[in-house]
Amino acid sequence: MTISYQENVGKRFLSGCVKEQCEKLSGNKYDIVIADPPWWNKYIRRLKTANDKMGYSMMYNEDIASIAISELLSDTCIVAVWCTNAPSNIKAIKDIIFPKWGVEYVTTWYWMKLCIDLEPICPFSGGCKKQPYERIVIGRIGDVKVPEDLLVASIPSALHSHKPPLLDLLSPHIPNAEPKVLELFARYLLPNTTSVGYEPLKWQHLSLYDVT
Repeated sequence: MTISYQENVGKRFLSGCVKEQCEKLSGNKYDIVIADPPWWNKYIRRLKTANDKMGYSMMYNEDIASIAISELLSDTCIVAVWCTNAPSNIKAIKDIIFPKWGVEYVTTWYWMKLCIDLEPICPFSGGCKKQPYERIVIGRIGDVKVPEDLLVASIPSALHSHKPPLLDLLSPHIPNAEPKVLELFARYLLPNTTSVGYEPLKWQHLSLYDVT
């Protein structure tokens, strides 16, 4: 299903399976692609075992890699993928997902999650324990320069998995003054962005809509 929404600011969403919806975008080229995949996670798996209504549907790394987006990338494109701190997922982006998409790995940015007193939300720890940060793995197509080792710091939303928008950080590095943006596994809409996923309107407020 494809539905136009606020065309004057370039917002459009496709609701459904990301793999299937991306096939409908054939012929489009995007300068920025942002993805927040539902990584396979033992904690989420336990939640769903206890209560099927809890948690979310997860994807194996190979399934994420099989999303057909290579033909949707412009000649100068930045790809940003939100990633857990699990070594297997980090390795999968560099060794499986990016190569399958035809994307060159560039660097990894970090999102530091802060409390209102601007301290990290939890202590830094070793092993597989919770960390106060998440990774944003950056790849590219063509001659695109992006800052290395960038640290983004903010107070996280109370909404689970609500990531801060990255457009203001990514857009200045694209030669196109008005880059076309594709967001995969989206949960809200952004300007000049095609948002794809099962829940692209999850965090949109009713006041943004006109009753017809």
